[in-house]
Amino acid sequence: MTHKTVTFAHPFHLRGHSDLFPPGSYVVDTTEELIEGVSITAYRRVSTDLHLKYKHNGMMVDRILSIKPVDLDIALTRDADPDRPEHR
Repeated sequence: MTHKTVTFAHPFHLRGHSDLFPPGSYVVDTTEELIEGVSITAYRRVSTDLHLKYKHNGMMVDRILSIKPVDLDIALTRDADPDRPEHR
């Protein structure tokens, strides 16, 4: 399992989820398994989870979303885009 932290400067959406998530730093866990029977060391991604901890209506929310890495990459790219409508 690998852990990384991603940071959003703006509210964001993730494909497949209807919520608008607040800006902040989020932990991403990726679980991989060893592919056996091949001549080189290789791994297959089993799951990618985004840990959401944020305040909503005065209460702390703690959720884990199963996501596709490509959807996370798209959301991060949009967040960093200076031409996005929210940046104008």
